[in-house]
Amino acid sequence: MSTVMTMSAMTIMISTIVMMVATLISKKTHEEREKSSPFECGFDPKNSARLPFSSRFFLIAVIFMIFDVEIALLLPMPITMATSNMKSWMLISSMFLLILILGLYHEWNQGSLEWSN
Repeated sequence: MSTVMTMSAMTIMISTIVMMVATLISKKTHEEREKSSPFECGFDPKNSARLPFSSRFFLIAVIFMIFDVEIALLLPMPITMATSNMKSWMLISSMFLLILILGLYHEWNQGSLEWSN
């Protein structure tokens, strides 16, 4: 039992020493303004936050996120085909794809997919 406790104490001591040495080595000697400021998608965070923002860019980003999540839901469909009832799988997959196609058609019809007019 004493060897287990000795080994545990040695492990804790060695890991503590390694963490302290890594902390001392990794400290930077000087701070730079650009490197210490957060990166905000190319915008300068030191300026006013009340600048106009392109709502077109925001709309395209939201549409991308919606269709990205839907692609993540489409990927497991072929895998679940082997373990599901074929009729219910075809019905669910067809309905899901129909909803996707209708949403894409609606976005296209509204002109949301065009970056510039």
